[in-house]
Amino acid sequence: MKSIQSHHSFVHFESKGYESLNALLKNKQYSKLFVLVDTNTHEHCLSVFLEQLERVAIEIIEIEAGEEHKHLDTCMGVWEALSELGADRKSLLMNLGGGVVTDLGGFVACTFKRGIDYVNIPTTLLSMVDASVGGKTGVDLGNLKNQIGVISEPQMVLVDPNYLSTLPDEEVRSGYAEMLKHGLIADLNYWKTLKDYKSIHSGELLPLIHRSIEIKNKVVTEDPREDSIRKTLNFGHTLGHAIESHFLSHPSKKKLLHGEAIAIGMVLAGYLSHHLCGFSKEYMLDIKSVMHAIYPKVDIANSDITPIIELMKYDKKNAHGSINFILLKDIGVHDIDITVDNELIYKAFQFYLD
Repeated sequence: MKSIQSHHSFVHFESKGYESLNALLKNKQYSKLFVLVDTNTHEHCLSVFLEQLERVAIEIIEIEAGEEHKHLDTCMGVWEALSELGADRKSLLMNLGGGVVTDLGGFVACTFKRGIDYVNIPTTLLSMVDASVGGKTGVDLGNLKNQIGVISEPQMVLVDPNYLSTLPDEEVRSGYAEMLKHGLIADLNYWKTLKDYKSIHSGELLPLIHRSIEIKNKVVTEDPREDSIRKTLNFGHTLGHAIESHFLSHPSKKKLLHGEAIAIGMVLAGYLSHHLCGFSKEYMLDIKSVMHAIYPKVDIANSDITPIIELMKYDKKNAHGSINFILLKDIGVHDIDITVDNELIYKAFQFYLD
């Protein structure tokens, strides 16, 4: 599988990835090497990863698994571990895990001693096609998603789909939502390919993963600071992140995986796109049908909608007090920074629930 170049780094695949990582370690002559894992990747992925490396001394740092641990207290623990283990500015941090590990590990690396090199080895579908690509790093602020962070590219990203065999199906489906988003914002044929989730098996995922990374990489290369076109990667995320945050913080609700919340957000955004941007009714209904076929419908009560709308004011795309949506005119054709009144948002939720 051909490597993909982004600004100053590459995304490498399968054996080429391990060859490139070993070459990086040899050429850079890092003073110390660290691998950041969570409790899941420590158990299921670390031994496989270490077997692919040439004989080097490596320190392992472990954090708890889960979005609820993606905060500054966890960063503090990793910073302290790096310091106690003798890390200096010539050290390398290798982040082996899903989006929490790659986001948090990248942020830790970018801020430790004002910046050390890092490498991402994503182990979930979500982190392969989204979190580990594009240089966004960061952590949550309370239940608010990704409020603290910086944009900084890793030395490289290593994508090995063999790690996906360790995942439960709901985690694969979570990452698949971002792939569906890539189709909607950029490639009608890709969207059509992805629609029948049941016919796509894990052995067929690599070329699809590659295509998703191509789409995201093209966008972030054109707009690294999210001034314009990069905002399209947030289709479905304005409401989706707010839904995810609401369910994460609500004591009586089961938390949603990122992709589950974004799938809801894309159904809502499809409805808003139809009513505000001329997006066809056929495609609006198609998005709803596809998402409901892949993701269980979530019970969202009327009492949930107001706090969800309130949470949107923290969305990172907002400016000058306005809540800005990314909507579609057509598949692959977008409208950026669209404001939406609350009444239409309530109607969008009703469309999702019907």
